[in-house]
Amino acid sequence: MILVTGATGQLGGSVVENLLKKVPASEVAVLVRDAAKAEHLAAQGVDVRVGSYFDKASLASALQGIDKVLLVSSNDFNDRLGQHKNVVDAAKNAGVKHILYTGIALKDINTSPLKPLFGDHFETEDYIKASGLTYTFLQNSLYFEVIPQFVGASVLETGVFFPAGEGKVAFASRQELGEITATILTTEGHENKTYPLTGSEAYSFAEIAAELSTLSGKNVPYINPEPAAFEGALKQFGLPDVIVLMSVLFAAAVKNGDFDQPSPVLENILGRKTTTLSPFLKEAFALETV
Repeated sequence: MILVTGATGQLGGSVVENLLKKVPASEVAVLVRDAAKAEHLAAQGVDVRVGSYFDKASLASALQGIDKVLLVSSNDFNDRLGQHKNVVDAAKNAGVKHILYTGIALKDINTSPLKPLFGDHFETEDYIKASGLTYTFLQNSLYFEVIPQFVGASVLETGVFFPAGEGKVAFASRQELGEITATILTTEGHENKTYPLTGSEAYSFAEIAAELSTLSGKNVPYINPEPAAFEGALKQFGLPDVIVLMSVLFAAAVKNGDFDQPSPVLENILGRKTTTLSPFLKEAFALETV
C-alpha cells in the first residue's frame, strides 16, 4: 500500500492522479486534513485517511499497513521540520519500508539566500537518513507554473520586472513532477537515492522576456531592478509581507545561480523530452506565434 500525503494539494493531487493510472485504487491511500476535499478520491476507491502533520496520534493511525509513504513537504512554515519529523517517526513506528520526500533542488543551501526559508528541507533529509528508513529524495526544481506569478499578468505591457540578473532556472512542470513521482513510487531501483528533478535546459528571465516578445509580437523588455526597488514595488501592490519576502529571496536565489542545474534525470525516468519554455509560455499566456 502506498500513502500520499498532501493529496488534495496541487503536487500531491497530480501524484495521485498519475498513480491511479499505474496501480489499482485499492493499493493507494491518502492523508488529508479534510475528508470532504477528497470525496472524489474516495469515490474511486482510494483509502482516505484523515490527519495532519501536527497530530501525532492521527499519523500513527494513518500509517498503519503502509509500505511506502510519499511525504509531500509542508507549506506551513510553523516548525516545518517538526511537522516532517512527526511523519518520519510515525512511519518508522508503523513499520513503513520506504519513505519518499519532496524537497527542493538547490546547488548549495548553505550559500543560498533561501536558506532561512528552505534549510529545513535538507534538515528533513538528514533526519530521514538518521532514522534508518529506506529513502528516496525528490529534489524538485521551481515549477514552470511560477513564471506567471513572478512576471505578473500584465507582463506583455509592462515587461519582466524581476531582480534576477543573469541567473537561470531549470524549470520543471508540476504535471511532469507528479508523473515522475508516481513512476518512482511504483517501480524498483530508487532505494536510497537522491534525484534532482529539474528541467534539461535552464532559462534566464531575460530569455523569458525575449521569448514572450517573439510569441506576442510585442517588445517585452527585461528590467533588472535593484532588490530594494523591487521590494518597494511589491509593497505598493499591497501584497502580504510573507509574499514580498519570498519573492525577494527567490529573485536573489535565481541571481545567485541556485536553480541553474539542468539534469537529465526527469527525461531519463519518464523516457521522453519534457516541457520547454516556449510551449509553456504559449499556453500560459494564450499566445500564438506571430
